[in-house]
Amino acid sequence: MNIQLFDKSNEKYVKEAANLLAVCFPQAYSDCAFKEMNDILDEDRITVMAVENNHLIGFVGAIPQYGVTGWELHPLVVNEAYRNKGIGSQLVYTLEEEVAKRGGIVMYLGTDDEFGKTTLFGTDLFDDLFEKIKIIKNIENHPYEFYQKIGYQIVGVIPDANGIGKPDIWMAKRLGGKNNV
Repeated sequence: MNIQLFDKSNEKYVKEAANLLAVCFPQAYSDCAFKEMNDILDEDRITVMAVENNHLIGFVGAIPQYGVTGWELHPLVVNEAYRNKGIGSQLVYTLEEEVAKRGGIVMYLGTDDEFGKTTLFGTDLFDDLFEKIKIIKNIENHPYEFYQKIGYQIVGVIPDANGIGKPDIWMAKRLGGKNNV
């Protein structure tokens, strides 16, 4: 397997990425995956891909925010057949290196709970929010634990972002250590 910056000129990889995006996130991209890929591959953004046997098996992107100091990780997609093999971690680590080279000091992301995969789902998060974040539990393989394992922490929640009781969990990681804070 090879992890590298996304080859934007390779139409085959772009098509495979769009198809993968639509399969992994049908609720969001089933009818607009190619348009989303155009955005993901914009020249201001960074995108890293994983390729095996000349087929794209995953990718991750970052959007510059706050000038170049803060970057939003969006999206991370890995073919289901290749999950739990360290590919997602490798993609994110490579992306973090690229972001740091461009002056990034923090990477953040939102990881929605639209389908009841954490204990934050279905609750009134305007009531005792910080206690609920403190005792969050993963009910059904929600990705927030993956991000925690690679150094991200929950820094906030947007209650009802995806509808009543369907929050967006915000996570962040400082790139390059503590750096004299």
